[in-house]
Amino acid sequence: MRGYGQFCALAKALDVVGDRWTLLIVRELMLRGRARYTDLRNGLPNIASNLLADRLRQLETAGVVRREDAPPPVATALYELTDRGLALRSVLREIGRWGAPLLSESDEADDVRGYWIGLPAELHLADGKPSEAPVTLEVRADDEPVTLMIGNGAVRSRIGAAERPDAVLTGASRDIARVLFSPRPADAARAPGLRYQGDRSVLARLKHVD
Repeated sequence: MRGYGQFCALAKALDVVGDRWTLLIVRELMLRGRARYTDLRNGLPNIASNLLADRLRQLETAGVVRREDAPPPVATALYELTDRGLALRSVLREIGRWGAPLLSESDEADDVRGYWIGLPAELHLADGKPSEAPVTLEVRADDEPVTLMIGNGAVRSRIGAAERPDAVLTGASRDIARVLFSPRPADAARAPGLRYQGDRSVLARLKHVD
């Protein structure tokens, strides 16, 4: 891996995470916690298999990612972020904030995964009624569902369906993103093409922290 060769903290950081795909690998591991190689491939459409393998080796060498060979019946390598890797959370937050206006210029042919909504929800939304009991919102968009757990002042996400969700929001990923990050999510959820089931006060709990 070529570096910038500069005595500068920014340059040294970019030596590690500045290559194409690297921060998106971090995004996937931030969302999944631990992931198989095939999980990462599925969440990174258009990445070449050999390039993913190279990036994972580089991140492992840099202490950002750890690899564990899981015993049977899994019997495959599992990847997860180290504490050093998890420290990139605030970096992803600021890059995502900077890039949000660019979504309006996105192409309809751009790849999308429904569960990608989980990370920006964690980073840019909070629980507006922390004194009330926690609630769960299951989001069903395009592929894998994601569960948003709203409580104690924060929003947390988990890939997968909720066992007993308080509410379920179904629709296209782009439309659901508009709902979750709109000033009045409960009203926005009534838009055509969206389906909302359950307690409408769940959406009213969401509060922007930007």
